[in-house]
Amino acid sequence: MLDGIFTGLSTAVMPFNLMMVVIGCFAGTFIGMLPGLGPISAVALMIPITYGLDPSSGIILMAGVYYGAVFGGSTSSILINAPGCASTVVTSFDGYPLAQQKQAGKALALAAYSSFTGGTIGAIILLFAAPALAPVSLSFQSSDYFSLMILGLTAVAAFSGKGQVLKALIMTVFGLMIATVGTDTTSGTPRFTFGNIDLIDGISFLLLAMATFALTEVVMTVLKGQHREKDEEMDMSSLGSMKLSKEEVKHVAPTVVRSSFFGFLVGVLPGAGATIASFLAYGLERNIASAKEKLKFGKGALRGLAAPESANNAASTGSFVPLLTLGIPGSGTTAIMLGALIAYGIQPGPRLFVDNPDVFWSVIISMYFGNLVLLILNLPLIPYISRLLVIPRPILIPLILFFSITGVYLVSFNSFDIHMMAIITVIAIALKLLEFPMAPMLLGFILGGIMENNLARALVISDGSFDFLWGRPLTLGIVVVAIVVLCIPPLLELVNKRRASKGQATDRGAEAAISEGEG
Repeated sequence: MLDGIFTGLSTAVMPFNLMMVVIGCFAGTFIGMLPGLGPISAVALMIPITYGLDPSSGIILMAGVYYGAVFGGSTSSILINAPGCASTVVTSFDGYPLAQQKQAGKALALAAYSSFTGGTIGAIILLFAAPALAPVSLSFQSSDYFSLMILGLTAVAAFSGKGQVLKALIMTVFGLMIATVGTDTTSGTPRFTFGNIDLIDGISFLLLAMATFALTEVVMTVLKGQHREKDEEMDMSSLGSMKLSKEEVKHVAPTVVRSSFFGFLVGVLPGAGATIASFLAYGLERNIASAKEKLKFGKGALRGLAAPESANNAASTGSFVPLLTLGIPGSGTTAIMLGALIAYGIQPGPRLFVDNPDVFWSVIISMYFGNLVLLILNLPLIPYISRLLVIPRPILIPLILFFSITGVYLVSFNSFDIHMMAIITVIAIALKLLEFPMAPMLLGFILGGIMENNLARALVISDGSFDFLWGRPLTLGIVVVAIVVLCIPPLLELVNKRRASKGQATDRGAEAAISEGEG
């Protein structure tokens, strides 16, 4: 192992490869900032460039672009509520309210620090644990994945405000319903397409995210007439302030560490990826927060911003475990990288350690350098990036519309997607006016497809029986945890109500005693 690390280190510190890291991180950050163009688009754009390069240099460049895009995707989420990629949707839940509170500099700085920590912790774990984690990811079966998705759905309460649990559940079911549109992977039969050939591949997550966040926000601003209001003069020094107090650092540090480890473990599982990791980390953090802290989530909570940013960067690193050690892509982006590796004549898998140790170890070690480069690149730019908020709304609104529509169109090159986005935006506005939360719908949509596929496979293996839910200890364990997580919030609410009623009764008794004494 030490020989491999030294081999990778000597390859990674070569001037040309270091330059590839810097170029990859810069290009990824820039592409990630543009709403709609996520890591998949960014890495796909790099493939023609990397053909003439050495395999190590090519994969280092693509890896730099990958986590650079995840790193930069938070910028548009925080500043204009238009997620740069799917994994930064959750960042907008608390990042955008912070920007509206004139704390854009702080939000961007916290996102940068959290991303750096998550990526670094992920790279360190990957360095030492990649060979050991490969069998773990391989041991997961369809039944385990299905139970894991059920556990993910229990986080729905985390995305609902006080007294909105029922609305959140309705929206989750709505998201699961949208996920069923398209071709059934088991039978190959089109479902809920209404004879429209454009719906055969289903509805894209990017389309749904852009419609429910960026476009809905823009239309709501116009409907309220806020686009005509003149913004008060902003103090650029306070807007661009990147300082976090000692109390704030102490407050978010446990969250960052916890979410980094959690995000990496989710990233290791093939098919999970950074998007699911960010949703689950946010849900976990809100569930373990105090009652007072919970109320801040969705309104500019620092923990609500730190959790997904740490998790998605750690998960991006974790997704390289199944790619490099098993040859299984952990996400859409690593699937493109798998294709690039095969094009180089390199077969990822257990033999990669032996056959191409320079590629394996150099990619892992370059990740640490990449995270350092991203921090150095992004932090000085924050005061300038924050200036986006000073752009007058009559100019900013058309820009958001342009990037959102262009981003969605460039994914499919199909005008139908633009029409679909307009329809979803109208529905989202109606639901928002009725105070239905949007996040549970996205959670249901993300988990719906994976959940259905794994359920179908599990039922085939168990001959149509649901015995698989308790047939494996791992599956049963995850299901039990999901039930416990689901039951805890109502039980806590019941306990708090009883305490409150006892407190009121004690107060009344004291009042009666006092009045009797006076009498």
